[in-house]
Amino acid sequence: MPVQSLRFLLNGELVEVATASPHDTLLEFLRIDRQLNGTKEGCAEGDCGACTVILAEPDRAGGLTWKPINACIRLLPSVAGKAVFTVESLQSDDGRLHPVQRALVECHGSQCGFCTPGFAMSLFGLYKNAHRPERESVDDALSGNLCRCTGYRPILAAAERMFELDGADGWRGPGVAADGSRCTSIDEERLAAQLAAVAGDDGIDYTACGHRWIAPRTRDALARACVAHPSARIVAGATDVALSITKQHRDPGDIVYTGDCDDLKAITDTAGALVIGAAVSLADAFAALDAEWPELREAWVRFASVPIRNSGTLGGNVANGSPIGDSMPALIALGATVELQRGAAIRTLPLEDFYLAYQKSALVPGEFVASISIPHRGDGLLLRAYKISKRFDQDISAVFACFALAIAGGRIASVRVCCGGVAPTPIRATATENMLAGRLWDNTTAEAAAQALELEFAPIDDMRASAAYRRRALANLMRRFRLETAGAPFATRVGDQRVAPGAMSR
Repeated sequence: MPVQSLRFLLNGELVEVATASPHDTLLEFLRIDRQLNGTKEGCAEGDCGACTVILAEPDRAGGLTWKPINACIRLLPSVAGKAVFTVESLQSDDGRLHPVQRALVECHGSQCGFCTPGFAMSLFGLYKNAHRPERESVDDALSGNLCRCTGYRPILAAAERMFELDGADGWRGPGVAADGSRCTSIDEERLAAQLAAVAGDDGIDYTACGHRWIAPRTRDALARACVAHPSARIVAGATDVALSITKQHRDPGDIVYTGDCDDLKAITDTAGALVIGAAVSLADAFAALDAEWPELREAWVRFASVPIRNSGTLGGNVANGSPIGDSMPALIALGATVELQRGAAIRTLPLEDFYLAYQKSALVPGEFVASISIPHRGDGLLLRAYKISKRFDQDISAVFACFALAIAGGRIASVRVCCGGVAPTPIRATATENMLAGRLWDNTTAEAAAQALELEFAPIDDMRASAAYRRRALANLMRRFRLETAGAPFATRVGDQRVAPGAMSR
């Protein structure tokens, strides 16, 4: 399995890298080694989007997926066997601007221009993945890109205008037809064949600059690698680990990468649960969860940004165990379990038991998260998730709360309340749950629960919120949960058009 170089396609050209450190980012390689300076470095932490590029990978149907990612926090070896496209590739070989670029010019979508390449690539990702999308989808596609001078109105206008322009064909052409079917081209088929030849069937074992990158292709090979290298850092999307490199200048040591393990990329709908492999991207995992639990959609849309969700994995978010990780409170409220593997030994834990203390989990050396299982929806479920943060998009939660109540005969038959941002780990509000169990779900019960929840935790003061604010927010979220599940006639969420009788006249 040892390889002498990393092989991938860059703007359609085969590239082999033999001397880059496994800790180098894709952005460093593009700008320093290849002098592709259209891709910018702004924040170096995946927040501004100036470094956005497109990653193309084979899908299960034999075609390609086109995903915007942040090059600044994407470790270079993780693109081996894939195709990377930068803003330099959008212009046709004969010099014609791509419809994305023409639309930005025509709609005056650029001033200083620093952020523009990132916007162009995010828009190109939308161009390949949608056909004349609604405004909500456009906003989501651009949620990971910041502009300080142009303002977003002309950029949003360009997102609409680009679908009205022709002139793009081959792999640069539209990705979705008017009927919703995928568009394919000979160029894309050729790219898919090239990638199949580049990727091969074996995993990667690459060493350079004194560090090692091991990327198995099967679950068994991953288990062997983790046992053989128990001190190696297990990395999935690296959206958090890369920050320790780019911002804190830490050395993560040898790395075992799960992102090429095909066995962990499956989403399986069993009779009892939805089973999501640990290497499934956040974008794909959230889409599967949204299909059965649509009440959680806003939480998933507000989770980071499209490029982050394309790189990060659900297994990585769970294993990372941040007390402000947004997926865990929702998964715990749904009764999720986590499957862990070390060698041939497999064990299963309730997700809430996986977290032992601040940034400490139940994983032992050589063990990894293999999958997350979420029981299918039961009858009478009332479910909501709420995120409190300073920004709507791309922000860290001050408080995250998820409420899951099963109602039978008007009474609460079962209840799970899980919160993030109020304790060293994602945590269930067991005292509040015990108070709610068996009671009528009415305003009196909800108010008692709000008061209990306000007193349940002892959060800290930090830059995101004070302890008092967090406690009050939890109480108010319980009240909001009651209003929404009782059919409140007034607006409780952004974009909700309902208003209370007489509200417009006040």
